[in-house]
Amino acid sequence: MDIILKYFPNLTENQIQQFQQLQPLYAEWNAQINVISRKDFSEFYERHVLHSLAIAKFINFTDGTKVLDVGTGGGFPGIPLAILFPKVQFHLVDSIGKKIKVVNGVATSLNLKNVTAEQIRAEQLKQQYDFIVSRAVTKLPDFVKWIRKNVIRKQKNAISNGILYLKGGDLSEELKPFKHSVFIQDLSEYFDEEFFSTKKVVHLPL
Repeated sequence: MDIILKYFPNLTENQIQQFQQLQPLYAEWNAQINVISRKDFSEFYERHVLHSLAIAKFINFTDGTKVLDVGTGGGFPGIPLAILFPKVQFHLVDSIGKKIKVVNGVATSLNLKNVTAEQIRAEQLKQQYDFIVSRAVTKLPDFVKWIRKNVIRKQKNAISNGILYLKGGDLSEELKPFKHSVFIQDLSEYFDEEFFSTKKVVHLPL
């Protein structure tokens, strides 16, 4: 938990409590439904919570913003972002029902009123959002095909509406179709830890 306070020192007492509850909650759920790999669990706050919060270093969402988290798995990046932005609406979706069961359980335990979770494929969604976030569920050109229809045109944040994608490694091939519009931010500029040395947030306006 110290690693979260290191980079986000201005949390409210309630937010601190919610972040502190995350690891025991996920440990409990993970024993029933495996949503976080066992080897990663000791690095839970760095590799899952802080990694999710990298999006919050890139953009400070305006109150009332609508965010869709596609392929959320156990709730990343959506749950940590929902704690940090209580006045932003988060819709977390995954095609696997038991993962959504975990998300709902965690959101209920934390009393996160700004989270809804649903078992549905992104292609089936009709609603529209300011931003669509994800942790590398597939290659970006495929992802864009799924969700292009779901982005609201009218902008209310400091950056253009579109995709905020957490990804690692060499993205040059994958991003070729978007090279004139995409922006890539190295997470090593935000966080000192070795884990973030190859990690990025990709912003693709749509």
